[in-house]
Amino acid sequence: MKEIIIATKNKGKVKDFEQLFKTKGFVVKSLLDYPEITDVEETGETFAENAKLKSQQISTLFNRIVIADDSGLSIDALNGEPGIYSARYAGEEKNDGSNIEKVLDRLEGVPQDKRTARFHCALSVTVPNQETYVVEGTCEGVITTKPEGKNGFGYDPIFYIPEQNKTMAELSSEEKNKISHRANALKKLQVTINDLFN
Repeated sequence: MKEIIIATKNKGKVKDFEQLFKTKGFVVKSLLDYPEITDVEETGETFAENAKLKSQQISTLFNRIVIADDSGLSIDALNGEPGIYSARYAGEEKNDGSNIEKVLDRLEGVPQDKRTARFHCALSVTVPNQETYVVEGTCEGVITTKPEGKNGFGYDPIFYIPEQNKTMAELSSEEKNKISHRANALKKLQVTINDLFN
């Protein structure tokens, strides 16, 4: 069996990739299968650079095909913050509640039409002895004034999608997987994946 490693310890992300690859005859592993591996230091200045760092380092370690994802939220009124610092926006400990609180505090008094934002996802694929390949996807929305919805993770409860008339956290995982930034990046990956892995 061909094996592919997803450079993440996030179970939700692993599930997304398993669905993509099960029809292609790949066994999907993740860093959850290798608890001894420490997190790759994200020293890049963009989502794409950080995704690339992760996929290249883990691929070198295992000599396998590796996919890494780096994603986050960019808010126009905050000049693109939290951006690449999305996971640790409120401090070194990753805490969704504190991150949401900080965003809402920073946007206090900002009118609805100026609260535009997007989720951004960069996916990097490293195949041993080949060039690393990056695709990116986004999802546009507006930041709410208070959290709504119980699904998803991260900033989903304050990310409102006008076309859906719901926040990301009010969508079912099936609905989210059709329109999210990761879904859009995965669609682009799907187009090139057959060429990459032949």
